Amino acid sequence: MARDFSGARLTAQLGAGGHRVSRVSADLGSLASVRSAVGEIRDRLERGDLPPLRGFVGNAGMQYTNALTEGPDGFESTFAVTVLANHLFVRLLQDRFTAPARIVITASDTHFGDFEHNLGMVPGPAWKSPDVLARTGAFPKPDTAAAGRTAYSTSKPVTSYLVHEYARRLPAGIDAVTCNPGFVPGIGLARNAGPLSRFAMRRIMPVPALTPLATSRNAAGRCLTDFSGISPHFRPPTAPDERPRPPHRDDHPFRDPGPDHRHHRPAHRSLNQD
Repeated sequence: MARDFSGARLTAQLGAGGHRVSRVSADLGSLASVRSAVGEIRDRLERGDLPPLRGFVGNAGMQYTNALTEGPDGFESTFAVTVLANHLFVRLLQDRFTAPARIVITASDTHFGDFEHNLGMVPGPAWKSPDVLARTGAFPKPDTAAAGRTAYSTSKPVTSYLVHEYARRLPAGIDAVTCNPGFVPGIGLARNAGPLSRFAMRRIMPVPALTPLATSRNAAGRCLTDFSGISPHFRPPTAPDERPRPPHRDDHPFRDPGPDHRHHRPAHRSLNQD
């Protein structure tokens, strides 16, 4: 799943080795676009155009130069892409996964906020209630790049908490894990930054990937394939997970934000993504 302008290129690259690749267009900053993409996937599964669904890899992320960028649904864009889009895909496709299956969401070292894990380039997270984090202006000086980076680093522990809930609530035989590739320079995460920052990310920052300080793009990709089960080294469980599962709760804090949810505003707001 990718946007139109990048999806065709990625499909061609992935299919170059004779692999079967299908593409569904989706703008992950728009929940309506996500729902449309899920509808198309479900239709293809129903027709048998796609094999049984045994995995989902949520690798998308975005980092903005402020914490004021709002998407079409009224949510802060970093949170929408990094958290809500992945969650909506999982919730709407949950009944179509065929066990054994695995859901993998990309995590990050940015939540440490220190030199050892991200060279000190990203502030540590500033946890707040999810309904506050989902809106613009959740951090001090929200018009600054520091606030935008804080929005990104904070979205990552949200993802981790969400995956913990998936592991508790999804049916037996469907695993949910996070994959943390470490600091991966040279990707499009900072494409909304200024020219100097974009140049540094693409031309200078890849150098640390030659050292233990960072991870190359290829190594990060191998990490994702290993975790997702695409790699031949992965072996799915031979028996279903028999651990007890909690009952379904309609008041789940990350339930599907329906069309009317965009109009909801939290009762309180403090000053306020790859």
